Amino acid sequence: MSIYSEIRPEVLQLSELSLKSSAIDPELYQKYDVKRGLRDLNGKGVLTGLTNISEIVSSKMVDGKSVPCEGELYYRGYNVEDLIHRQPKDDNFGFERTAYLLLFGDLPEESSFREFCELLSFYRTLPTSFVRDIIMKAPSSDMMNTLARSVLTLYSYDEAAEDISVPNVLRQCIQLIALFPLLSVYGYQAYRHYHDGQSLFIHQPDPKLSTAENILRILRPDCQYTALEAKVLDIALMLHADHGGGNNSTFTTHVVTSSGTDTYSAIAAALGSLKGPKHGGANIKVVRMFEEIKREVKDWNDDGEITAYLQKLLSKEAFDKAGLIYGIGHAVYSISDPRAKIMARFVEGLSKEKGRTEEFQLYSNVERLAVKLITEKRKIYKGVSANVDFYSGFIYSMLDLPMELYTPIFAISRIAGWSAHRIEELVGGGKIIRPAYMAVQPHRSLEE
Repeated sequence: MSIYSEIRPEVLQLSELSLKSSAIDPELYQKYDVKRGLRDLNGKGVLTGLTNISEIVSSKMVDGKSVPCEGELYYRGYNVEDLIHRQPKDDNFGFERTAYLLLFGDLPEESSFREFCELLSFYRTLPTSFVRDIIMKAPSSDMMNTLARSVLTLYSYDEAAEDISVPNVLRQCIQLIALFPLLSVYGYQAYRHYHDGQSLFIHQPDPKLSTAENILRILRPDCQYTALEAKVLDIALMLHADHGGGNNSTFTTHVVTSSGTDTYSAIAAALGSLKGPKHGGANIKVVRMFEEIKREVKDWNDDGEITAYLQKLLSKEAFDKAGLIYGIGHAVYSISDPRAKIMARFVEGLSKEKGRTEEFQLYSNVERLAVKLITEKRKIYKGVSANVDFYSGFIYSMLDLPMELYTPIFAISRIAGWSAHRIEELVGGGKIIRPAYMAVQPHRSLEE
């Protein structure tokens, strides 16, 4: 390890002081009725704002009581499942329609949609020498850091970077929606070339293609992909485009936007939030967990053998010993995550095309058994089900997407939602810049 990254013995000693001074007695949260993050002690969300952009439904009122229900996700009042069902089978521009809906509040007429797609194509061009001077230099092993750095650097190329009027912010947001695929894939190409010694190729996007099609085109050496591959990736982008205003990265967008800062700083902050394994990085955990399951479980159709391994996961005896079955359970959804249900339908078809039906069956078996096991072993205030991360990593692996791009793919989709929420915060003039905190450190005298 280089001297720059070395943790000196003195720092190790000082870290003990940090651990001691940073701990807060958990009982104080109950004593002062303080919410931990944005949830109460029962896991129920704490309202901090209002939004017209998207809505999550996980419970309904029955006889005056809140009862868990099948999960639903709405974009601007439209059920996401309906949006996907009405999408033509030979059309892979579902994400673009979703982005238009999130930004402008309604589905576009055909002429408006063509103009929007032409605008995205126009902006899907990086500044001169940006790839050479920025992306190719000091490539990071983490593509989310690479993406955030690229976003912050784009500030230097924008002559109106500090202008937070709605027209200018909308222009910046549409540019970022258009550029995120390039920034992510080119960042990965630079990394694999300089760190892994692989051949370097930079393909230009095709203005006639959708976002999903262009991702596959610029990533693959031969630029080739199947219709089903493009369709499944397009659906995945639609499903990840937004998820209410209270998820970590979107709330970050609102908080940072409320300070009056520029678009590049706000989106870079959202990227930092999304990177975390408890948010956008969760699908990587699922994939790595399944890699171990495939090694340890000999018969993928033996319920007893699978259950035994899952019990080890919950008992902190397997994988990362965190006591979690990744991809099972959600902070909001109870009976079902609508995104996971939709993905499960498409992943089965893709597994047949890729010759990975046995692996799909393993995923199905783990989902069924894990839900049953967690329900029996743990007291949960609501139901438990597979979440969107359970299948998304498997889909990306069947699309031959490298694991380094799993979370950036999430960002390529979620930038549409972040953009809509940033504009909503600017127009609504929210007041969440100063959250309230209570000090619990007793006063001391220097004479003590």
